Amino acid sequence: MEPFWPRRSPHFLACRRALRPFDGPAIIGLSGGPDSLALAAAAAAENKDVRCVVVDHGLQDESAEVARRAADVARGFGLEAEVVRVEVGEGNLEAAARSARYEALLAYGHDVWVAHTADDQAETLLLGALRGNPSGMAPRNGRVVRPFLGIRRANTVGACGELGLKPWHDPMNADPAFRRVAMRTQVLPLLSELIGGDAVPAIAATADRIAADQALIASLTDLTPTTSCAELAEDAGPIRRRRLAAWLVGEGVPVQGDQLDAVEALVVDWHGQGPVAVAGGREVVRAGEQLAILGP
Repeated sequence: MEPFWPRRSPHFLACRRALRPFDGPAIIGLSGGPDSLALAAAAAAENKDVRCVVVDHGLQDESAEVARRAADVARGFGLEAEVVRVEVGEGNLEAAARSARYEALLAYGHDVWVAHTADDQAETLLLGALRGNPSGMAPRNGRVVRPFLGIRRANTVGACGELGLKPWHDPMNADPAFRRVAMRTQVLPLLSELIGGDAVPAIAATADRIAADQALIASLTDLTPTTSCAELAEDAGPIRRRRLAAWLVGEGVPVQGDQLDAVEALVVDWHGQGPVAVAGGREVVRAGEQLAILGP
């Protein structure tokens, strides 16, 4: 039986319109939360060539049941859906879970659609700025595609309400011990109060511009990762830092601004200093004219 799409559904219509410029085949990373459910429903309503994959991280007792229910909802939209269980590595929990999730989704060989909204974009900019590395998410980054960056979380939540869906709400998304949650529930509301209006659109627009600038630099410059100190020393600062960041990320090291500064100093301010501690109990060292990562 074909799913029923309500005639009057302004939030769901916003989701559908956001999705129209994007085409499959694609994998939708489905969590069962309001954002990804709205993305899957919009893809079904727009007859997109997609398949839903629910990644079960196994971090909570009920995770298998949550994943099963999310897949069942997607099947109710008329989409193919499956559950994939992954093992989350050690280190920062959020980063390790994200790494395992994307590895599983990208293994299908298609574009991966994820449901980040403008609210997520604003949070990402501010969190990156606090790490000394302000950044924005692009609508497309390799095979990762974000069709919803131009709409608000209120649209995805509202769409679920219009469709009569009951999304799963991850308890981790309510725990202010996680920086992103604190940014969402405490910092952004305070900034909105400070300016007397919604702070998200302006911050998200700034992140959009940063992402566009990064994409332009990448298109005009060779950003191939390298460990050659001589080669890196010849680069302009913004290029060098991007190449270093690409190398670190490629080695599974999340980039933090202060650590990136110290790694860059191994290239441009070398005076025999010791190793630079980075995430995961690892260290970056300079050996002769090459950089290397030591540790587990």
